Amino acid sequence: MAGEAQQSDRTFTIDRLGRRELCALGREWLLHGHLQDRIGMPLVLEHVDRETMQQVAIDEWMAASPVYAPRVRRALGFGGTGVDVIFKNMQLDIGAPHQFLDFRYRLHDAAKGEFFLASCGALLDVEPMGEDFVRGMCHTIEDPTFDATAGAVNPHAKVRPVHRPPRVPADRWPHCRWSVFVDDHGPPACPHPNLPLVQASLAAGVTLPAPPPVQGAEPGGRPDYGGPFDPGFEFEDLSHTALRVALGEVAIQSHLLFRSFLIAVEQRLGADVARSFTPRMLAGLGALTSGRLRRALRIGGGVGGVARLLRVHPMLAPTGYADIACERLAPDRLRFALRECPLTAEPDGRTWLAPLEDERHGPAAFGALVRGGEPRARVRHTAVRAGERVAFEVTVEPGAEPVPEPPEVGLARLSTGADFRFRTRRPLRG
Repeated sequence: MAGEAQQSDRTFTIDRLGRRELCALGREWLLHGHLQDRIGMPLVLEHVDRETMQQVAIDEWMAASPVYAPRVRRALGFGGTGVDVIFKNMQLDIGAPHQFLDFRYRLHDAAKGEFFLASCGALLDVEPMGEDFVRGMCHTIEDPTFDATAGAVNPHAKVRPVHRPPRVPADRWPHCRWSVFVDDHGPPACPHPNLPLVQASLAAGVTLPAPPPVQGAEPGGRPDYGGPFDPGFEFEDLSHTALRVALGEVAIQSHLLFRSFLIAVEQRLGADVARSFTPRMLAGLGALTSGRLRRALRIGGGVGGVARLLRVHPMLAPTGYADIACERLAPDRLRFALRECPLTAEPDGRTWLAPLEDERHGPAAFGALVRGGEPRARVRHTAVRAGERVAFEVTVEPGAEPVPEPPEVGLARLSTGADFRFRTRRPLRG
């Protein structure tokens, strides 16, 4: 993206990215949301056994996906109660990040279809941990959470395995296959008890502003995902505006899933333990995502690179829920501020950015996120201005030594998703 790389950090925003860059960002943000559990669940295992950890995961997903799924349908202009709509939702769900979880779909009719995973990065992550962990993910967790995902579209929809891991033989392909159907005579799906607690968040109900028109924006692509289901859907099929709409909803999914995770942790381990997880996950996943975004968008170093990175980081998005500002103070100094916004107004503080105001954890957690893209950066709190909740000064001296990564970043790198490389499967739709 040579043209984009020449922009000043003031004009480097999501709105100014081209369609190809927005497609790359969409895949990265989906993967970011999926990898939350790659850090969160090991933290849970520090306190409880594997079976309890699995229940945390079940509660987390069952209480979040029925909240964000209807948002996606409204935002991308598709509705209905058929299997085609269930599949469309899955194609835009952080639980099914493109390529890393390589979903393939076959729609038979409005009431029946199937999908299989040509490759499942989540399975490849847990297979080395043994059969108990594989069964825990592919049986114990997926049975209720797949039904909750389908039930968010139609309470009578069911998802049942045709075959699934443990793989026999060990190289069995595809990794799994599932049937999806509507059973009007069966019992409807029951909402999870935590669902109202997730729905009560400002993130659940926030109306994101319509993306502003961009003069000279790259033409082409679908304005929404109305019309027939496309088994091969890719972000390249969407228009510049539709891509920005989709990105906003992907970011909201991450916020809602994290809120649901914290609720489930708090119910089993207490509020203090749940709060202790937040800066660790912000540091680990924030840094990992920063590094991936730097590579995906070819973002340079220095404070200019930091400013660009912060404007495309999903933890600091979307506009309308989060409100950030970056100001260049000097060639080697940047001021970042989180303004008053719905994210900072969440009454219970169950957000990614709650630790930023903490004198002890804020600079360390935010610093880790920044250094995922610029290892030489130093971060400190600075005085806030009117309308701001918290502010940091970021310094990048050219000759500075890189700051060592916190252990949570190493935890994030245990997933094969840390180094996963996406590829473009479709040309941009005209």
